[in-house]
Amino acid sequence: MVSTRAVPNLVFRRLRGQRSAGEFAAAVRRAAREIGEQVACDARYIGRVESGEIRCPNYAYERVFLHMFPGASLADLGFSDRESVRGRGARTASAPPPTTPPTLDSDIHEESDVLRRVFMTGGTATVAASLGLGGRSAAAGPLAVPAQRRVGEAEVGAVEKAVRRIRLLDDRHGADGLYRQASQPLRAAYALLDSGAATRGSTADRLHAGAGELAISVGWLAHDSGRFDDARSHYAEALATARLAGDAALEAHAFCNASFLARDTGRAREAVRAAEAGQRAARPLGSPRLTALLTLREAGARAWLGDRTGCERAIGRARAAFDRGACDSDPEWMSFFREAEMELLEAQCWSALGDWARAARHARRATRLQDPHFTRNLALYRAQLAGDLARAGTADEAAAAGHQVLDLLDRVQSSRIRGMLSSAVRVLRPQGGPEVTSLLARYEELPPGT
Repeated sequence: MVSTRAVPNLVFRRLRGQRSAGEFAAAVRRAAREIGEQVACDARYIGRVESGEIRCPNYAYERVFLHMFPGASLADLGFSDRESVRGRGARTASAPPPTTPPTLDSDIHEESDVLRRVFMTGGTATVAASLGLGGRSAAAGPLAVPAQRRVGEAEVGAVEKAVRRIRLLDDRHGADGLYRQASQPLRAAYALLDSGAATRGSTADRLHAGAGELAISVGWLAHDSGRFDDARSHYAEALATARLAGDAALEAHAFCNASFLARDTGRAREAVRAAEAGQRAARPLGSPRLTALLTLREAGARAWLGDRTGCERAIGRARAAFDRGACDSDPEWMSFFREAEMELLEAQCWSALGDWARAARHARRATRLQDPHFTRNLALYRAQLAGDLARAGTADEAAAAGHQVLDLLDRVQSSRIRGMLSSAVRVLRPQGGPEVTSLLARYEELPPGT
C-alpha cells in the first residue's frame, strides 16, 4: 500500500529563504509576468508546496519556477516526478484517485489511450514521438519539437480532436477519472506553441485557439474534481494564450470558466468582475447564447453576494439574449448550453438567495428538459433538485431525486455532484420518513470516492 502522507518540500522552503510566504508568492507572480504567464500564486499555495501537498506543479507553475531558478529541474526544486504523481498508481493527499467501477475504468483507460493516440492522426508515429507521446517518460526531460519541422493540419487537428474527446468523456462520466489522464495532450499542445514551428497564418491561430481550449478543458476537469488551484492556473493559462493571440472567443470562454470557479471558491466579487470581462470580450462575436451564459455567470455571482435586485436584472438580460436563439457564431464548446442548462443556472441563483421553492421549480424543469446523452448533467440536475427540495421541506420528492442521482453514480464520477448529493443528504437526515430512510441506506453503502 502506498502512503498518503505528504512529505514536506524542504528544498523549496530553503529557496524561499527569509521571505515570507506572501512575499515569495509575489515574486512568483512577477516572474510569471516576465515570461507572459498568469498564475494565481498566494501564500496558501506556497504553503501547500512546502507542506508537500502539491508534489508537482502544473505546467504554468513549472515554467515560472524554472524561469526563477535557471538551470534547475523540478527535482532540483524538491518536486516529485510528474508521472509518479499523476500516473495511474499515484496517491496524493490533495487529489485522491476515485474508486472506479470496472466498466467506467475500462472506458476511461480506453479513451485516455485515444487522447494519446490522437496526436498520430497525421499518419505517422513521428508526430507522436516528437510530441513526447510515443511512450516517452516525463522523467526524460522537457518535450522537444524539432525546430525545422513545420506544424500543419495533422498537428493542429490533433489538438482540436483532443479537446472534443475530453469534452465527450466529461459529458459521459464527469471529471474525476479523467483529469489525471488529460495533462499529456495539454503539455504536447503547449510544446508545439513553444517550439515556434507555427508562427503565422491560420495554422498558428488555430493552434493557439486549440491549446487555449485544451487548457480550459483540463482546467474544467480540475475544477469539477475539486482541484481548484490547478483549475485556476489552467484558466489563467488559457486567458494568457487568448491575450497573446488576440482571440476574443477564447478570452470570453476563459473568463466564463474563471467566473464559475471564483463563485465556487467563495470569491463572488471576483466572479462578477470575470463575468463582466467575459461579456465585454464576447460583444464583437455576435453570439447571443454566449452573452446569455456569461450574464448568467454574473447573476450567479450576484446571488452569492446577496444582491437579489442585481441577480434578477442579470437573469432578465440573460433570458432576453437566450431567446434570440442559436446562431452560426455560437462557439462549439457551448453545445451543452440549452434550455435545460438555462433553467439549472437560474435554479442555482435562487438557491443561493435562499428561495428554495423557486429554485426547485427551475431545477425540476431542468431535469425534464435535459438531453439524455449528457449523462453527467442528468446526475447534476437531479442533485441540484434534491438539494433544493430538501431545503424547501419536500422530503419525499427530494429523496426520490436523490435515488435518481445514485442510479447514475456508477457511470458518473464528479466530486461536485457527489458533494451536492452529500449536502442534500445532510439536510434530509433529520427530516425522516420511509423515503428518506431508504435513500440514506443506499447512500451509506456508497464506496468512498464513487
